[in-house]
Amino acid sequence: MSLIPFVVATLAVWRVTHLLAAEDGPWDLLVRVRAATQRIGLGRLINCFYCCSVWVALPAALLLSRDWRVLVLTIPALSGGAILLDRATGGSTAAAAWVETKEDADVLLRR
Repeated sequence: MSLIPFVVATLAVWRVTHLLAAEDGPWDLLVRVRAATQRIGLGRLINCFYCCSVWVALPAALLLSRDWRVLVLTIPALSGGAILLDRATGGSTAAAAWVETKEDADVLLRR
């Protein structure tokens, strides 16, 4: 695999992933797609940039790779490249926020 197809594929993976995970799309189409995936329990596949980039990288890697060993390395490489691009552009990815809620102190679990 040469460098130029890999770079082009990385840019394509970033663009499609960003489109799916962070943009509304025409007529709010992608907002509705994300809501539908949330309702059926697959929301993390599209809402999470990291997760979505792996699934978008899969068909791109299949186009680039002829050997299964190269394919196994190309999928995370394309996903990682898309994530690095997103971080470099200040895109949709952010560190996960830790939210802790206070528990009721007077809750009795057993008697």
